[in-house]
Order: sequence, then structure tokens, then C-alpha cells
Amino acid sequence: MTITKMSWHPQYRSSKFRHVYGKPANKENCYDGVPITKSVHDNHFCAVNPCFIAVITECAGGGAFLVIPISQTGKIDPHHPRICGHKGNVLDIKWNPFDDYSIASCSEDAIVKVWEIPKHGLLKNTMVPQKELQGHSRRVGLIEWHPTAGNVLFSASYDYKIMIWNLDCPESVIKNPVKTIGLHDDVILSMSFNTDGRLLATSCKDKKIRVIDPRLGVTLQETYCKTHKATKVLFLGNMKMLITTGTSRYNNRQVTLWDQEDLSVPLMQEDLDCSSGVLFPFYDPDTHMLYIAGKGDGYIRYYEISSEKPYLHFLTEYRSYLPQKGLGIMPKRGLEVSSCEVFRFYKLVTIKSLIEPVSMIVPRRSESYQEDIYPMTAGCEPALSADEWIQGANKDPVLMSLKPGSKISKTCPLITEKEPIIPLQPKSSQSHTGRTEVPSVLPNKESKDSRERRRLDERPPERSRLAYSNGIDLTECAPPKTENELLQMFYRQQEEIRRLRELLGQREIWIKQLELEIKNVRNSPY
Repeated sequence: MTITKMSWHPQYRSSKFRHVYGKPANKENCYDGVPITKSVHDNHFCAVNPCFIAVITECAGGGAFLVIPISQTGKIDPHHPRICGHKGNVLDIKWNPFDDYSIASCSEDAIVKVWEIPKHGLLKNTMVPQKELQGHSRRVGLIEWHPTAGNVLFSASYDYKIMIWNLDCPESVIKNPVKTIGLHDDVILSMSFNTDGRLLATSCKDKKIRVIDPRLGVTLQETYCKTHKATKVLFLGNMKMLITTGTSRYNNRQVTLWDQEDLSVPLMQEDLDCSSGVLFPFYDPDTHMLYIAGKGDGYIRYYEISSEKPYLHFLTEYRSYLPQKGLGIMPKRGLEVSSCEVFRFYKLVTIKSLIEPVSMIVPRRSESYQEDIYPMTAGCEPALSADEWIQGANKDPVLMSLKPGSKISKTCPLITEKEPIIPLQPKSSQSHTGRTEVPSVLPNKESKDSRERRRLDERPPERSRLAYSNGIDLTECAPPKTENELLQMFYRQQEEIRRLRELLGQREIWIKQLELEIKNVRNSPY
């Protein structure tokens, strides 16, 4: 008789983000008394950066929005200064990703405006913009900044056109866009860029999803899915995939995953529920986590994305009895890394005139900086200028470290913590890279004999240094005589093993950061 040995497979995935939980802010850390707009337009109505939070508000005789310093929590003054230069309702607002004091807005008056915010915030109502973009014939519903090129703005209107604007010009009123994309047959519902900004994805009311080359103005991929009516589309970083949210033919809310190179058949499709609110997708490329929040819902679902089937892995959901009208998200550089915060929403609660921050936390016992959940992320410096991008250049975003005390510049210099990196450099690193212009990391040239003598001279102190574990000299520690002493020695060894493993993992991350920063130096235009 043959006995077949059964293999056991766990029913769950091992993931460091499996236990991420949502933590709403206390009442004193919320923004109370904010007259949030009552518009039914399917946008977020909120934009956030590390300095300010901007919210579209109710205003008689035109459109307006508030700009509140991020630290000014609590009750908001009913007469707080507003930006009220539009003649129609404001439909969308977006902060410049490379300038925390510049914000763009679009309105039903068919005009896009760019505003400059003083560093101390608004002291009075503002009606004069820094730039005014005139070109659309109908109301403008969407605006997006280019993710890598400075001062490049995209606008989508109800005239079915997308216009590309170059703000690096002296004129305060710009009437001629750099490019006009007229590929759509109906209202454009959403826009999304890939990581380096060379591709633009759109969802349209004609039920089609398009991947466009924005500089050429041509459609690279297009699909019409009879079983999925997409409302929002989002690029998933560098994974070469798209996520869309919408409804099925039976009006169930649905999430669909696509291969950006082939939109003929979806990779995955999943029905969520039977509610009617629009689903907003948010993606964090650093953690590969996808957040889905419904308009009018009180909860936020979150998933982990993988490059292999089944692609979408449900983690859990944040639940609240307060429904959200819109959501703003804080850029990664504005998060509290000391509390292991990996994402932060700003939830608009219309029924209470409240803006409630909700932090997504990875539970960790240690209060130190966790390098494994904070890889190098897109920083606040453009990788190239507007003219360079228009002429055809492509560059990945300039990356930065979220470690407290780290600095970033346009050239993104190598990290200054040389001590943990130098021992990990191989002997042939200088000849392998062929780059001698990085003296902060690569050792000076020296002969083979001198390197060998230096290595032998440094060995005894290294050995003596390793003889200490948690402040105890292991060479002078007598063998344990009792069971209690044996247990104490065992626990000390376990703690030492855990500490060394953490140190090894951190050094591997430092090596990856160093490689990315060298790549930034090579790609820098300066």
C-alpha cells in the first residue's frame, strides 16, 4: 500500500502589513467648523501637503476654497481667509508636488488658476492668481501635476479635451497650451500618470480606458469592457498594471486590474458591494498597498498588490460611522515615521463640518526608525524641467529618505552615514563601478600590501569589540552554574542574535539606498 504524504499550506500570506490598522485623530487634532462644499462632483475636494490643507468650501456668488496651516487644528474661524477668484464653483484643487506654496484650481468658469500661498498662510481673502490658464470652452473638472517635470500641469474639461500647460513662462495669463489632446468622445472622469510621467491613463464616460502618450497625443492602448464601467483609473507605480474602480452590469461596485501593455482582457475582477457611491483608489508604491474608499461610506478597505496571481490580497478595513464626502492624502514626506505611519487620509465629514485625519499604522514594538517599511520615496525636487520633458526627456523621480535628519538636494547626494557602509564595500568596488567622483563612499587608492596590513591591524580591536553583548564581557563571564543563570545567558544570546539580524537587515537596506542614490546622481541634469 502506497501512502501519499500530504503537504500543509497555510491559508494566509506572510506580510509585514497584515496588521495595519487605521487610527483616527483626537477631536483636538481635527479641523472643526469647516464649511465643506455640497457639490455632487466626483472629486476629492481636498488637497494636502506637509504645510497646508486646502478644502473646497461653500461660497455665494462664485467658487472658493480654504487654505489652512496643517498645524492649525481645532475650531476654524468662520471668517477664515479664502481664495475666491473663480466666477463658478471650484471643482478640483491640487498642490504642486515640488512647491508646497503653489496650488492649482479649476472651476465651472472654464478657467484654471495657479495661486501662490504665503509661507505664514493667508491673512486676507485672495482674488488675484499667480497664473491664469485660458483655453477650455467648458467647465474644467480635473487637474493633475506632472510627477517628475517641474511646472507642467494637465487639465481635463467637459469639452472632452486634455490640455498641457507649461508654467515656466513670464506671462500671468496663458492662452495657448503646449498640447491639446482630443482623443475622447465624452467627459473624462479621471487621469493618472505612471511613475516617470511618460504615460497617461484616463477613464471616460464612454466606458473606455485609454493609455496615452501625452507628448504625441496618441492612444497606445484602449479597451471597452462590457462587464465593467470604469469611473476611476490609477497606475500602480512601476508594476506595469492599472487598477480601475467602477460598476458591473448589475450595478455592483467593482475593482478591476489590468495589464498596461494589454487592455484586451482584465487580469482580475472583483465585486465589492451593492452601494452607489463612487470608489476612490489610492496606491502607495513604497508598500504596494492599495486603499479603496467609497464616497458616502464610513470605511476604507486596503489590500496588498503582488505581481503574481491572485494579484490583489485583502488585508482588512478601517470602519467608522462617519461617512466621507472626499479624502485628501498626505505625501510620504509628511508622515510621522516615529509612530510607524505609512499613510494618512484627511476625511471630509460634511454632516459635522469636520476634517478628520486617519493614520494607517504598522504595529511595531520598537520606537526607532523602521527602514524596512520606509524605502527611498519620491521627494520634493523635480527630476527635469518643463522644457526638457516637452522635448522628449524622461527621468525617474528624485528619491529621498524619510529617516529623520536626512537631507535632499537637486543632485540628491549620497547619504552621509559612511560608517555603516564602508565595511560592506567589496575590495573591487572601485574598479567595478569605475566612478572616482564619489569620495564620501569609495576608499582611497592604496596598495594591496598596505590594505592587508591595515586589515590585520584592525582585527584585534574588532574581536575584542565583539566580545561584548548587551554590555556584558563574554570573555570574562563564568559558565552558568544554576538553571536560572543558564536561562539568563540564553535570553541574552537570543537578544544578541535578534539585534545582529536587525543590523544585517538595516545594512542591506543601506546598500539598496546607496544604489538608488548613485542612480539619482547619474540621472541628475546638474
